[in-house]
Amino acid sequence: MPPSDASFAVPEAPPGFQLARGLTAGRYPLLSVFPGLDRLATASRLQPEPRLRSELFQRTEIALIEEDVWMYVSPWEIPKTARGRWHPVLSPGKDCIVVGLGHLRESPDFTLYLDIFHELRHILQRQDGAQLFGSSASYVRRPTEVDAYRFVVNEAKALGVSDGFLRDYLRVEWIDDGEFLELLSAVGVEPP
Repeated sequence: MPPSDASFAVPEAPPGFQLARGLTAGRYPLLSVFPGLDRLATASRLQPEPRLRSELFQRTEIALIEEDVWMYVSPWEIPKTARGRWHPVLSPGKDCIVVGLGHLRESPDFTLYLDIFHELRHILQRQDGAQLFGSSASYVRRPTEVDAYRFVVNEAKALGVSDGFLRDYLRVEWIDDGEFLELLSAVGVEPP
């Protein structure tokens, strides 16, 4: 495993980023969990068209669950690749982002900021016809993942976030060392 970067500070979330950390399990409008998210500059870069941006933030739901998960876009049906190993929350025909309560309550604000915009990027991809689930390609080679990570990495870099923090953020447990280095290269983060 590449060495860990322990010498970085966790960045502050951008001004205006808010969280409702005290909510209980259930479904909520996106802006009830992340109030004012639609007014951040990142939201305008995510979806420049005001009407479409308003629809995205008004129609997307958040499902808060007790399971130990980060965040993911709720599939409309069980993906064939789940093979009984993954039992996602389904949301047929509805845009919903699933968030683990532990993640919402305990993770740094900046991590949640990056995660929610990563997942919103996936919602837009699906609205544009992309398949989010079922690809046989490696996680780090899926165009949807590379695009979503690249979007949040660019947002973080515009805020002056260090590559050390970004390496830590991108080091997810479901990829191996080689894939990690491939992801760093794909999204423009210097390797350790």
